[in-house]
Amino acid sequence: MLDNRKIGELPEITGKMVKSIIRVVFHDRRLQYTEHQQLEGWRWNRPGDRILDLDIPMSVGIIDPRANPTQLNTVEFLWEPSKRTSVFIQVHCISTEFTMRKHGGEKGVPFRVQIDTFKENESGEYTEHLHSASCQVKVFKPKGADRKQKTDREKMEKRAPQEKEKYQPSYETTILTECSPWPEITYVNNSPSPGFNSTQNSFPVAEGNGSPSHQPEPVVPVADNLLPTATPQDAQQWLLRNRFSPFCRLFTNFSGADLLKLTREDVIQICGPADGIRLFNALKGRVVRPRLTIYVCQESQQAREQQPKHENGDAAANTFFVYHAIYLEDLTAAELTEKIAQLFNISPRQINQIFKQGPTGIHVLVSDEMIQNFQDEVCFVLDTMKDDTNDGYHIILK
Repeated sequence: MLDNRKIGELPEITGKMVKSIIRVVFHDRRLQYTEHQQLEGWRWNRPGDRILDLDIPMSVGIIDPRANPTQLNTVEFLWEPSKRTSVFIQVHCISTEFTMRKHGGEKGVPFRVQIDTFKENESGEYTEHLHSASCQVKVFKPKGADRKQKTDREKMEKRAPQEKEKYQPSYETTILTECSPWPEITYVNNSPSPGFNSTQNSFPVAEGNGSPSHQPEPVVPVADNLLPTATPQDAQQWLLRNRFSPFCRLFTNFSGADLLKLTREDVIQICGPADGIRLFNALKGRVVRPRLTIYVCQESQQAREQQPKHENGDAAANTFFVYHAIYLEDLTAAELTEKIAQLFNISPRQINQIFKQGPTGIHVLVSDEMIQNFQDEVCFVLDTMKDDTNDGYHIILK
């Protein structure tokens, strides 16, 4: 029976439907930390199977039973507390499937069967928490279950009467103890998708061989670092933005300071090696070093006018050049075009070709292979040349 209310208790749900969600989860906190990986491993080994199902023929009074295909360990249904209702469940995995030795024996991990019940809110949605209860279970095959019960009885008989009082008595039916509701995380990602800033702003160029008269700073993406002052809600959003949604439930009550205090070993133990290392690096704000870094400087009209004087030995050495770093990962001409366009705040389509000034002043077309042979942290002076055939420009690396 699902309803054991006392007389006069919760009169607002009398004659109304409530929704109950039954789930089978790990009882040990150590396994709760790695629940996502454990269930994914079980799904991989048992394709098409579910961990939990409702036994519809045996159940009484349940309405609209549902089982989400992506949540193998969860079922839900509606029922009316004023009517006789009972539910039977089928657990299709045994406790030894999640131990190191998965081929039988009496030792197995304990599961928790938890029922969370919700009532309707003003919008008619079953989201207002009403009650939660759970119990600990172990699931074995028939022979293993008989052997386990026999062993437990023998152990209990050997204990002193005072020690027996510390244990719960046996019941013919499953007794659920009231507990905290199982945390639910709404996976909403409101962060904007990263993309290339392709604002169609052209820059004025002088007649003939000219250069941009204005060089704005490129838009630099703000680092999404978790701050110690972040609230638990902020920490949840940070986890979602950085693709750690499977672990949101584990860190429900963790603030930014709590997460940042975790050591590398703590995170790996909680999340597993792969995701643990990724989460630790994200928490510490570690940036991956780019494959190639080049420094570019826009050649100004003043510098070109002073160049002859400098060659004649006059005092033109006071010219001040400001360089900008460009970080390349793909090492392609298309990537370099996009980065230079971002630097000038123009569209990549406005850059027709990129040349590198070679021996005797010749213009060599920049290709993927040439970029792959650039030295790291090489410096270039950028000059622009108007294309006579269209509104585009040629970029020259000097």
